[in-house]
Amino acid sequence: MKKNRLVYSVLLTAITLGLVFTSCKKEPTEFTLSALVSGTIDLNGATSPNTVPVNPSIVATFNTDVDVTTAVAANVSLVQDYDKTEIPVTVAAEGTTITVTPTADLSGGALYKLTLKAGLKSTGGLALTEVSRTFTTIGTFVPSGMVAYWNFEDNANDVVGAYDPAPTGIVNITYSASRNAAAGKAATFDGDASIIEVPNGDQLMNTGNFTLSFWVKPNSNHTNADGNPTGHFVMGLGAFYGFQFEIFGDYGGCKLAARYINSEDKQFSEDLWFPANGNVDWKGWTFCKDLTSSGGLAAVIKDKWAHIVCTYNGTTKVGTMYINGEKMKSQDFNLWDATAAQATATGLHYGGVAPEVVNELAFGFIQSRAGTLWDGEAWGGYDFPTANHFKGQLDDVRIYHKALTETEIQLMYNSEK
Repeated sequence: MKKNRLVYSVLLTAITLGLVFTSCKKEPTEFTLSALVSGTIDLNGATSPNTVPVNPSIVATFNTDVDVTTAVAANVSLVQDYDKTEIPVTVAAEGTTITVTPTADLSGGALYKLTLKAGLKSTGGLALTEVSRTFTTIGTFVPSGMVAYWNFEDNANDVVGAYDPAPTGIVNITYSASRNAAAGKAATFDGDASIIEVPNGDQLMNTGNFTLSFWVKPNSNHTNADGNPTGHFVMGLGAFYGFQFEIFGDYGGCKLAARYINSEDKQFSEDLWFPANGNVDWKGWTFCKDLTSSGGLAAVIKDKWAHIVCTYNGTTKVGTMYINGEKMKSQDFNLWDATAAQATATGLHYGGVAPEVVNELAFGFIQSRAGTLWDGEAWGGYDFPTANHFKGQLDDVRIYHKALTETEIQLMYNSEK
């Protein structure tokens, strides 16, 4: 009997002590961050990581439960460092964690700053002391928002959009080593018949703001029927009915010819032409880099890899060309006479009519094979092997429906060169 009483007494004491300890257990006096990860990548360590994916799901864990009413985008900030743009995010809370997810892919190879603000609170009403962490996304720097991207890794498919050529639209293309190991492969064009044809090209250029970015290495061993150096039609969407990029046979210049539309629905074509001689005497020209003392354009692009970017800003009406991250040419439609179509330009616009030209973007020529424009011209007919077919390599062709900034272009070049 005494034994039973003893057991009962011990149990009663244990229960009492447990109740005492429980009642004495204190709620946290601070609301703190315990962990911050993107997948298995630690964002809360002493070193800022540089392998975060461009589509991260970031999980923050705290020392106590989160008040879900405070887990909102206003209490979280994700800033793109190079231009200080705040990236829109969604925020979801469960227990001691919140999950932060960007609403669109981030730029590759870019630095970001994530800030968890004091507006975040625990279920006990404790406010977080603001905390910031940085990370860099994986890969080379590429501005976000591409409409189309051809990287030519053993195929000619668009890796971000739906602009794939049909098998019959690829002729005499091989894939070989690009400018460096990180760039992988590039498409090689033979200068006689090589072409890649992409349907629905109008969707690529019917936009107020536009950027065309690509790497190119023209081969100067390229001659016409007379044995003289001939130009390179690097690419074209119905020639001047859409847009075309060409390098002159003497390497005295290059240009993006494009068709535009204005507020009165009038179409016109205009060249973003770079003669590399410093001349700004043409209407609307505001800048032209003078390369004459350093070997001209040939010293920059002849038989060399070059990064070329052409932009048009529909708001400012300014077109700009960059080569290897440096501004080479700019022109401003605002400087045209008020009655000129250029003065009220709103953006690029495809205006081709079959059969003269066909709505296909061609890499390697000024237009696709189905068009009849210049068919009888020795320099402009696709069926002439000595016409201005592109001879050389082409890689990383990107199209945006926005005008990339000079900073973005410089970062992209420095990252990819």
